[in-house]
Amino acid sequence: MLRQYELVERVKEYDPDADEALLNRAYVYTVQKHGTQKRASGDPYFSHPVEVAGLMTDLQLDQETIVTALLHDTVEDTLATIEDVEENFGEEVARLVDGVTKLSKIEAMPENERAAENLRKFLLAMSEDIRVLLVKLGDRLHNMRTLHFIKSPEKRRRIARETMDIYAPLAERVGMYEYMREMQLLAFEQLEPEAYRTITGRLEQIRRQGGGQVDAIALTIKQALAEAGLQVEVSGREKHPYSIWRKMAERHLPFDQVSDIMAFRVICESEADCYAALGVLHTTWQFIPGKFKDYISTPKTNGYRSIHTSLIYENSMRVEVQIRTRAMHRTNEFGLAAHWAYKQGDRPDGQVGWLRDLIEIVDASHDAEELLEHTRMAIYQDRIFAFTPKGALFQLPIGATAVDFAFAVHTDLGAQTVGAKINGRHMPLRTRLENGDVVEIIKGKNAEPQLSWLGFVVTGKARAAVRRAVRLKERAEVAEIGSKLFDEIVARVPAKIGKKAIRDAVARLELEDEEDLMYAIGSAKLDDREVMEALVPGCTAEMAEDGTWPTRERVISIRGLTPGVGFHLATCCHPIPGDRIVGLRKPGEGVEVHAIDCFELASGIDADWLDLSWGRRSVGAVGRLRVTLYDRPGTLADMAAIFAQNLANVVALDQVQRDSPFQTYELDLEVQDLAHLTRILSALRASDAVAQAERI
Repeated sequence: MLRQYELVERVKEYDPDADEALLNRAYVYTVQKHGTQKRASGDPYFSHPVEVAGLMTDLQLDQETIVTALLHDTVEDTLATIEDVEENFGEEVARLVDGVTKLSKIEAMPENERAAENLRKFLLAMSEDIRVLLVKLGDRLHNMRTLHFIKSPEKRRRIARETMDIYAPLAERVGMYEYMREMQLLAFEQLEPEAYRTITGRLEQIRRQGGGQVDAIALTIKQALAEAGLQVEVSGREKHPYSIWRKMAERHLPFDQVSDIMAFRVICESEADCYAALGVLHTTWQFIPGKFKDYISTPKTNGYRSIHTSLIYENSMRVEVQIRTRAMHRTNEFGLAAHWAYKQGDRPDGQVGWLRDLIEIVDASHDAEELLEHTRMAIYQDRIFAFTPKGALFQLPIGATAVDFAFAVHTDLGAQTVGAKINGRHMPLRTRLENGDVVEIIKGKNAEPQLSWLGFVVTGKARAAVRRAVRLKERAEVAEIGSKLFDEIVARVPAKIGKKAIRDAVARLELEDEEDLMYAIGSAKLDDREVMEALVPGCTAEMAEDGTWPTRERVISIRGLTPGVGFHLATCCHPIPGDRIVGLRKPGEGVEVHAIDCFELASGIDADWLDLSWGRRSVGAVGRLRVTLYDRPGTLADMAAIFAQNLANVVALDQVQRDSPFQTYELDLEVQDLAHLTRILSALRASDAVAQAERI
């Protein structure tokens, strides 16, 4: 553990103007507040914040960050308050400590909700000041180093899983690869102990058998570059055990078939030397196609810059080589933290691009599951690079589509997307992007996100935005149904209902506002009797006394509402405009629309029935047909021609039976209304290719 004077000396080495008295006060404060508390290792508890502060001095962070590291557990684990911290150490330190403080008091929540709530508040805090994240990563790294002292295997695995899922990816996203690798290794040891022992044992065996092979290869590389006049530093190491295990799992390889276990780093004096070194290596040894990446000309989102290549060394051995300058190396190992050295005099803005995306995800996510899903999408995944027509670069996860690209550019652009040109050609929105694609987004003035997009978008930002838009539209349309039902309910109340009565009803039902009331009616969270009683207390008792209960007399129109959003078309009978329809209203499930002669209606006998109409000029739905064709060449083409001539689109086609001389198909057909479907059936029945056609 660092002594008080050692910590101060470390800070003074890179910041001679640091406030020594402030650092001493913070050290003494944390020792006094934690008092006799012990860690699982048996060490005094204050050793933990002191060690975290030491990690922050390795990053050469400013004195406020060092003080925050010393105090980060005092509010949670001692009697100290944020007000005490602010009074003794100032507003800035208090704000940082508040951001880092663990939110473990949310004990009553289920595990996933507690994790999501911690993550939500943590992301919001670090969006204001990235130093919150740097201290938190230091805190988690030291906790992982002492994790083996915790007796409970379940607790160790839970902490390791959280580290692997959240903190290691966050460290990677801010470029702190040293932290990321150590966290992954320590978590890997707890989560996959057998695999950890096997891989580390094999690596140790290779080291013993190789007898300094890594050093020998590093020396050979250095000599080859020196002969070309390049002064460089070369170091080598075996690949990270977790990285080897992940490659084995992803590619289903045994250890013996993992080829590039050794990695070497070449540190050059300048960018020009980096490219010169690359040329020397590629002319001296054969490079492996597809394994070359230039992150100097196109850096990663977190600022990482380096050239990566893989070479075939002697005896067909594959080795990975990374080439970079000394400044790049500093940034690559410590990422954003490398930019916060106090000597630069910088102050954090925290608003790096990916972090802004995370904050949008926090705002858009509906519940704990969504937040964790979208956030993990945002901080995981390998990246590809795509460009706007003007040359702006955007990094996206592998598998991203044109819609993901649109949301990456701007949330509003994503919401208004109607089409895309990829490399100058019109392409479907679900097209997966490749490295280097130029993407032009076509937007529409009245366009809005579509529910179907959730079937192919892969970024957390896009999924969160689409789900939020669909939820808002669904709420608005369900509230519109509720408003129509409300008008019908009001007509049955024995009083004239004005705005005041509605406000009073909202208050009695403990709802937020009038829209909330309409949504509750439309989604069947309130029945007619509850609404009437809230509007005119006591009126339902009078109705019950005379044995009558007013029934609905008006038909509710669903014109203007969206199938799948405001209501759902039943898949048992596939109603289309022109059919006589009724609705089944079930709590939490919305309105399900059936044709009046549907055989499945009996199952909804206990549901709330609505008399529905399509409304004038309602068009568009899917009808289902069963068509039996003669089993001879060309009959399927004849059927398709009839659909094309009648401007009908086949959504799904399934051959359900082939029994010579017939073949029977069931198909879903997009039509305008009942008359349109009837014309198509008539054309099918008149065709020599069709033996039988009917609606099902």
